[in-house]
Amino acid sequence: MRRIRAAAIVTLATALATGCGGGTSTDGSGGNDSPKTLTYWASNQGPNIEADKKILTPELKKFEKETGIKVKLEVVPWSDLLTRILAATTSGQGPDVLNIGNTWSASLQATGALLPWDDKNFEAIGGRDRFVDSAVASAGADGQPPAAVPLYSLAYALYYNKQMFADAGIDGPPATWDELVADGKKLSKDGKWALGAEGGNLSNNIHQVFALGQQHGDNFFDASGKPTFTTDGNVAAVKQYVDFMAKDKIIAPGNAEYAQNQSLTDFAKGRTAMVLWQAAASTFASQGMKPEDWGAAPVPVPSGAPGTGKQVNSMVAGINIAVFKNTKNLDGAKKFVKFMTSDAEQKLLNKTYGSIPPVAAAQADPAFAAPDLKVLRDTLANSAAPLPQVPEESQFETAVGTAVKDLWADAASGTPVTTESVKKRLDKAQQQMQQ
Repeated sequence: MRRIRAAAIVTLATALATGCGGGTSTDGSGGNDSPKTLTYWASNQGPNIEADKKILTPELKKFEKETGIKVKLEVVPWSDLLTRILAATTSGQGPDVLNIGNTWSASLQATGALLPWDDKNFEAIGGRDRFVDSAVASAGADGQPPAAVPLYSLAYALYYNKQMFADAGIDGPPATWDELVADGKKLSKDGKWALGAEGGNLSNNIHQVFALGQQHGDNFFDASGKPTFTTDGNVAAVKQYVDFMAKDKIIAPGNAEYAQNQSLTDFAKGRTAMVLWQAAASTFASQGMKPEDWGAAPVPVPSGAPGTGKQVNSMVAGINIAVFKNTKNLDGAKKFVKFMTSDAEQKLLNKTYGSIPPVAAAQADPAFAAPDLKVLRDTLANSAAPLPQVPEESQFETAVGTAVKDLWADAASGTPVTTESVKKRLDKAQQQMQQ
């Protein structure tokens, strides 16, 4: 999950375009002035930063033993990662290699600060065809060499509390939104609620309304990259999502302020029966849930089964690994990317984090056939679509994510959420994008 600071975006485009970052090469092409060291900024994938350090440190030692290159690790929280990138680009004191959310790829790519993964660079790590197509499609704009390499793949699933469903007389998870609302009304009683949400988390808002927009046959940008936030389909998608609280009354009003994964805690503590999330198993376990307490199912669709077109039920989520183009250890950085995306490391790290390997061969491991991971894997293969790969994607997350956040606040306060009020909020967001 990522939260984007709006004020940082303009600085991002300016600062990254200077080519400052992981090294001092004046032509921005990288070099090998420090062949025995690398600095790596890892994103926080586990329950906490210390857990990530414990997971990654032995692997970095393994890389050092194989190559003689020592890797200095820093795990950066998602809430700070973009700000840290900005500081690095202005100070020149950045990492050689870093993780980025895949939805940032096109925005960062447009600045020219990251190493482009053309055919030659992909060959250095084993070839582009090792990676699942949908993961590579989320690593940069169409028609250009990707700005990063897929590292961990994720998709959304519907997690549900088996006991709460049984107590309500519900046989299994809903397959359509109408079923979810009907089941939700049975589950929302006695101080408990059917569905959790993170109304204050801008990126989560975007992820949900993007998939719903696809189901309404619309997109938030046209083929030329122009924002189209106020189309009928997008307005209907946003209203449908917020109506789970405003109209259907199956989300607790307090969720309008959630932005720190509180909906997962509510689920783990039996206060909420369902939650839409990416790879939540490790978090549930850390909060005391047993695997048999919960199930995972595909995110609902309007009718039928998930698939392409109007049956898309998730954005292509995931983490990419990138190299600053002017790193002082270009060869070492590419060796490190090759190591992190090797079959063995992909199996180990994705098993540990509960994500899906974007490397096709690693997906064949039996560990990724577990019921919940099978849902995520099938979603990525059959019914997930990448968020718009446009340079303005980060501004989109901020502008529309905030519009949805404000609508959640309206719903929580009892202010009517109408088609007109949704359109007004989205129109304001579109005007911000066009300024």
